[in-house]
Amino acid sequence: MLTNSSSQYGIISVSLHWLVALSIYSLFALGYWMVDLTYYSSWYRTAPYWHKSVGILLFGVVVFRLLWRCYTTTPSPVASHSVIEKRLAKLTHNLLYLLMLLIMLSGYLISTADGRPISVFGWFNVPGFGEIFPQQADRAGLVHKYLAYFIIALSLLHALAALKHHFIDKDFTLKRMFGRSAR
Repeated sequence: MLTNSSSQYGIISVSLHWLVALSIYSLFALGYWMVDLTYYSSWYRTAPYWHKSVGILLFGVVVFRLLWRCYTTTPSPVASHSVIEKRLAKLTHNLLYLLMLLIMLSGYLISTADGRPISVFGWFNVPGFGEIFPQQADRAGLVHKYLAYFIIALSLLHALAALKHHFIDKDFTLKRMFGRSAR
């Protein structure tokens, strides 16, 4: 099934979910590694170039995902979930989306503080507006760093909750994220 139904996620939602998750963890690993590169490393310019390019493309995917989420049906919560579990799930999802957008905005502010555009794999450029506020690159860098750690921690809790539902509660929460139906 291409689109969501009241009981399961469709292939588009499932693909977007896992593409975004894989991208976020890859960008985190690359960012964590690249901050310690020295000027003499062959990756000194390449790693940030890839990080920025993938980050801009991810921004497009996340915007599409949010629009898709508005367009399509969201499967109903699993009936066995408590009210608190349902509220926590909604809060966590909303917070994950907010963090993604804030991380990408702060990355943009870091990369364009000097007024140069961001080249996305040489396909197109995202214009830069220069320094909008004092010490923009440093301040946005701190926000970017700490929000990146926070989104990784929150996404791990999200994954642990899915595993709890699967192995302890034995419900269909995790299987739905692979496009399976409760039926």
